Amino acid sequence: MTLPAWLTAIKFNDDGLIPAIAQDHKSGRILMMAWMNAEALQLTAQTQTAVYFSRSRAKLWHKGESSGHTQTVHDIRLDCDADVIVLSVTQVGGIACHTGRESCFYQRLDLSGQTPEWQTVDKVLKDPADIYHSSDAAKSIPKTNETQAHDVIPSDAKHSQHDSDTTNRSILQQLDGVLAERKQADADSSYVASLYAKGLNKILEKVGEESTESIIAAKDFANCDENSNKAQYDDARHELIYEVADVWFHTLVGLAWFDIESDAVLNELGRRFGLSGIDEKAAR
Repeated sequence: MTLPAWLTAIKFNDDGLIPAIAQDHKSGRILMMAWMNAEALQLTAQTQTAVYFSRSRAKLWHKGESSGHTQTVHDIRLDCDADVIVLSVTQVGGIACHTGRESCFYQRLDLSGQTPEWQTVDKVLKDPADIYHSSDAAKSIPKTNETQAHDVIPSDAKHSQHDSDTTNRSILQQLDGVLAERKQADADSSYVASLYAKGLNKILEKVGEESTESIIAAKDFANCDENSNKAQYDDARHELIYEVADVWFHTLVGLAWFDIESDAVLNELGRRFGLSGIDEKAAR
């Protein structure tokens, strides 16, 4: 296919992709970063709505196709090296991130202490379970930040809390299969594959990091008063659940490194069920 002249000026990478940054048309805030191929960029220009390319699913996705949070594109700019696109957009619904926040860039590096720490500084505006409220919608959640655990669970393993046809147990089983498959994947193609490539120490490091973040989230939640500030209480509660999910996920990656499936842990918990903690410890 012959590309239009304006597209030939762009330096796509070896995979035929270019990073695209979406920026709020009025405030100038960076909302998200995703990838485009030539077709996605051409469709974006033609429709004046953002169309991206999902590397994990190897297909185009129209921003907001499942959430309704589409992006109207006002301006498309190319940087001096011709290898980065910036879109000036109006974000429908005011939520660009699939975590329910305005921007995917909701973590800020706090340099005020002796050790730099990432802090979550943006509130969840809407619970993702309410955004992706059906199993069909959940299957097409766009992945805009593949460095986070919530973004590496493949679309066929995601579901909403309202999807009664999918059990928590089946989610773990699906994850077992996906984590096993990722061992054969290219490190550049998925977050889990990149962890495997970096080795066990990196996986264990991530388990430790996420555990620490869960502790911080728990302490923050403990300091919230539901009666005095309901919104803050709900945000802190969601953040704790979110961080614990990250711990569980990275722990599963660690188990998968040793070819241990989640059923082994569930069976062990089942064995302990009905035993007192004192008796169980004494039997070890």
